[in-house]
Amino acid sequence: MAPPRAVFVDYPLGHTSGKPDDPADQDAILEAALRLLEAAVAPGTIVDLDLRWAEDDSWKLPLLAPEPDDERSERHPEPQYQNEEDRRAAETAVGCAGCVELE
Repeated sequence: MAPPRAVFVDYPLGHTSGKPDDPADQDAILEAALRLLEAAVAPGTIVDLDLRWAEDDSWKLPLLAPEPDDERSERHPEPQYQNEEDRRAAETAVGCAGCVELE
């Protein structure tokens, strides 16, 4: 689901309204958002402000690395079932594996 209209900044969560102690950055984001409210003619409009949190993207690395105690299984595009009985129950309840998202 897309937002009705949005400005995008590739900043850490909690900082999407600007860098701390940087009023110019905060003002630029707010002004761009207000301009978008006036100019956007269609829902789903997203404007990438192309602002950078830092000189490089190294701030993202800790966020992208799995936690050392993360024991979750690797994700696969196909559904994974504990056993054949679980697979049959899921397919019977939904009708088909591809329709799960439509329910």
